[in-house]
Amino acid sequence: MPAKPTSNAPDPIRRNEASRKAILTAAFDLVGEVGFGKLSIEAIAARAGVGKQTIYRWWPSKGAVLFDALLMLSEDQATGRPELPDTGSLEADLKTVLRATVRELNDPRYDEPMRALNTEIVHNQELAAAYTERLHEPMQRLKRDRLRKAQQAGQLDPNTDLDLAIEMIWGPLLNRWLQRTGPLTPEYTDSIVETALRGLMPR
Repeated sequence: MPAKPTSNAPDPIRRNEASRKAILTAAFDLVGEVGFGKLSIEAIAARAGVGKQTIYRWWPSKGAVLFDALLMLSEDQATGRPELPDTGSLEADLKTVLRATVRELNDPRYDEPMRALNTEIVHNQELAAAYTERLHEPMQRLKRDRLRKAQQAGQLDPNTDLDLAIEMIWGPLLNRWLQRTGPLTPEYTDSIVETALRGLMPR
């Protein structure tokens, strides 16, 4: 009979997960230190203590590694099922969400990695498709659900195109961040919400 594995034998699943987290952490840290242009699979592998073939086995590019690194951080910070706040006041809830977004965009730990990811998405169709499927569309559904509740409560015009409303509310903030055309402040986010809702309220 074949010998049974001992209880202290290494668990390949745990080992792989530990390697995966080490790689993603290394990618996130390195892009903040050297920038995306100088980031390399070799440098990530050295920092994580793995062979570069291990990285290539799981990810097709350094952009894909960085995307998963940002997703991992989001998952680590999340508590429970993600959803937008619903206090009954759409204006208050949107201001809360956009203010939280501004805090994240202004955080120097996230600025370089997120800008690098946005730049890479423009040039990498495979990464753009992964971003749309794994992050953009899930977030769009959360936003649509919250705005649909507001419609049902009579806080938005019933004929409002919800996808267009999302662009009106979140678009100016992300555009200012990407183009560096002005400061990201709580006052700015509040003015976005107030201006957008004036055009979206029932007539």
